[in-house]
Amino acid sequence: MTTMLSTPSWRKSEQRTAYLFTAPTMVLLILFSLGPAAYAFYLSGFSWNLLNKMHWVGLANFTQLLTMPLFWTAVKNSVIFAAVVMPTQTVIALIFAVILNQNLPARGLFRLAFFFPSISSSAVTSLMFLWIFNKLGLLNGFLNFLFHISGPDWIGDPRFALSAIMILNIWSTSGYFMVVFLAGLQAIPRNLYEAAAIDGANGWQRFLHITVPLLRPATFFIVVMGLIGTLQMFDQAFIISGGTGGPLNSTTTIALLIYQFIFSYGQVGLGAAATVFLFVIVLLATIATNHWLGKPIEY
Repeated sequence: MTTMLSTPSWRKSEQRTAYLFTAPTMVLLILFSLGPAAYAFYLSGFSWNLLNKMHWVGLANFTQLLTMPLFWTAVKNSVIFAAVVMPTQTVIALIFAVILNQNLPARGLFRLAFFFPSISSSAVTSLMFLWIFNKLGLLNGFLNFLFHISGPDWIGDPRFALSAIMILNIWSTSGYFMVVFLAGLQAIPRNLYEAAAIDGANGWQRFLHITVPLLRPATFFIVVMGLIGTLQMFDQAFIISGGTGGPLNSTTTIALLIYQFIFSYGQVGLGAAATVFLFVIVLLATIATNHWLGKPIEY
């Protein structure tokens, strides 16, 4: 006869304590993350300008969105931005992490210097780069002084405006991802490198066959966070373009267009539909990254 064992009282007490400590975080998550996300899905089916009564329109907002050239311009800008910034910041972060993982003089100072941009205010750094990329700014002055060439109008020229924001984003995020790679590098057992060196592997072979595979969890985290951040980029484009997405919509991203739909044009349903579309893009990119990098390491 089988006897069912009841859960010990001490285990129930631990469970209650765990629920008690996680409850504030769960409440905040529901109120400020899951709740607004669900409400955005709800609003995508309505026509509303924040003043009049909401009217159910079904999929009309999505139909209007998909036939709007400005929306596809924003999608193109966001995809190009993510496709350039994410791999570039990942590679730069890995290079600096490998260098600063060595026994170098003033190693801590260099780590701090490279990490500092990632904790600086995005608004402040954007304003600083506005001055640097100004037609009469620091960058063009540097080009004129060294090479005697007149640089372009980085912010005012549609050919260069998005590239200027890319440089700003890479500069401000690579330091954070460098720290993540550093943590991954320091978790790799040193005896693996020593054994490979005894077997005759050179530095590049040790990096390619030991460092890169064992950094897969850190790389997965960095790629996913980089994709989410770049596809949702808003603040830097807003400040650099003055909220217009100009010149000629060259810096209009999906997130910036959502802001314009809701607060500039008063089309809340259209902005919510664009939010749903952005969610789908981020979800698909994350699933693809998980399929590519999320596999367990095979020894």
